[in-house]
Amino acid sequence: MSGSSEFLKGLLAARLSPASLAWLDGATRDIAKLSPGPSVRFATLVSEASRAVPKGPLAPKADDLSHAHEILPGWNPERWSLLDAARAMLVLSRCDLAQDSCVIGLEDCFRYADMGELVSLHRTLCLAPNPRRFAWRAGEGCRSSMRVVYEAAACDTPLPFTCFDDLAWRQLAIKAVFVGAPLWRVYGLDERLDEELARMALDLVEERRAAGRRVQPELWLCVGPHGGARAAASLARELAGDFAAGRGAAALAMSRAGNVTPVRAALVNERDAIARSVMESALAGRHDQRAFAALHGLE
Repeated sequence: MSGSSEFLKGLLAARLSPASLAWLDGATRDIAKLSPGPSVRFATLVSEASRAVPKGPLAPKADDLSHAHEILPGWNPERWSLLDAARAMLVLSRCDLAQDSCVIGLEDCFRYADMGELVSLHRTLCLAPNPRRFAWRAGEGCRSSMRVVYEAAACDTPLPFTCFDDLAWRQLAIKAVFVGAPLWRVYGLDERLDEELARMALDLVEERRAAGRRVQPELWLCVGPHGGARAAASLARELAGDFAAGRGAAALAMSRAGNVTPVRAALVNERDAIARSVMESALAGRHDQRAFAALHGLE
């Protein structure tokens, strides 16, 4: 059994009832005996898991999250449910997990999955050997307009960071803004910023302003140090605006680009407590993608 399977098994053993554990043990044994490739029995067990396992939060502890990251850097099951973990164990029980037939088998399962099953399956893909085989399927999830599916495919997983090409990666980042997903939870975002993504983000900023709409704060995450004079001017406007979350985001984005003088000046007159705290953190050098999480309290 793989390290991720052992890890999930340990978490579930402490959280599930004896009846649920007995069902899961029997289901994983059944799946391990199945022939490679598509299987009605496999898809049925993935679906039936919702009857045997509750949907409550997995609720891993801080040590558990550290262990998960050690097993697979970028894997964060903090927001997983018990059912997600159980379905992941079903997938990881396949006898053909490292073979091409597994891709075909999972595609068949994805094709008929309901939303809850889609979420669980997308969350599991990064745990399979050679996850690059599932880059196309993950890309489909990252293009979904259903926020829960998008987040399962794009957030708290290293698969997009390690397997997506530049085009798919930029599309993922911009899509987060459209579906209202937390872009700061996309693993490795800070490491794959570039001039083209900054241009796309600034184009969207101008479109929203032209339509009389607010700029989503996390859109500024996409700029980094690549926006040049165009970004500096656009951020200066945001920093002077009446939207507290926008001011905080602009302060973070400016600090990320090394332009801290306007942030210091804005801090003097900032009255919103959260925006002020974000500005202070930015000036102290805490302006990586995770710093944008604080802005949710301002929206």
